Amino acid sequence: MADFTDKGICVFGEVLFDHFPDGTRVLGGAPFNVAWHLQAMGHSPYFVSRVGRDAEGEAVREAMRDWGMELTGLQTDTRRPTGLVRVSLAGGEPRYDIVEDCAYDAIDMPALERCGLLYHGSLAVRSARSAGALQGLRELTPELIFIDVNLRPPWWQRSQLENMLHGAHWVKMNHDELCELQGSGAANPDAAREFIEGYGLRGVVVTHGAKGAEIVLADGERVFVESESHSEVIDTVGAGDAFASVMILGLARDWDPELTLERAQQFAAAIVGRRGATVADRGFYREFLEEWGLSDPPVVT
Repeated sequence: MADFTDKGICVFGEVLFDHFPDGTRVLGGAPFNVAWHLQAMGHSPYFVSRVGRDAEGEAVREAMRDWGMELTGLQTDTRRPTGLVRVSLAGGEPRYDIVEDCAYDAIDMPALERCGLLYHGSLAVRSARSAGALQGLRELTPELIFIDVNLRPPWWQRSQLENMLHGAHWVKMNHDELCELQGSGAANPDAAREFIEGYGLRGVVVTHGAKGAEIVLADGERVFVESESHSEVIDTVGAGDAFASVMILGLARDWDPELTLERAQQFAAAIVGRRGATVADRGFYREFLEEWGLSDPPVVT
């Protein structure tokens, strides 16, 4: 297993509830989803976020407690509500109304002295306060920083994101986001390589929707894996987060890039058959743990 896990995996960013058109409410937020999956897969991430002093904030704490997750990094805000996103579906693809000035917009630097791997996205740093907390975590000099780019207009700024990319080691994004950040057309086959060189990365992960995904490494190696076929798509909310969690798992366990991609695709394909981005069923994860030769972590009650 990679050395950085000795110092722990730290996941930073938003936790919120996705509200769907049919009235259902599902716990989510990309960093929360990643932390949730990693917990089920045998790691115990330190999740840094903030919730309101409200019923939904208590629901977040209860869910994390029941799942055996570390609660120390979860802060409480007395003024702002727990995060909320209204999700609509158009042609099977989610659209998001991300409510502003929620608790995760006011994350403070936690009392943390070390971090081996730091995962974060780009949404929670839309506020200066949370951006400052993230900078504090980066100053702990993690051995590996994994950024999951998530360009949600108007909640991102190019200059801020470019500053975050400098100093990162791995970046995950979809093909459209790569083209947006590179200012290149869809036909540029060298966009990923140029992106790596521009930011001094070890590698990038580029997803191509139904076509599949690829890993491009700093040494020029490129691995592409076609998407897993699935018979039923309930919704695609959280599919990218599921994919990212297995990418981190692969890095932590030194899996071969092609094997990591295959397993990430496999897991993401299973998630789209569920409503929402998290699954509170350990049996769902047990199938993957057994197939991948991982031990099933004990259930914390």
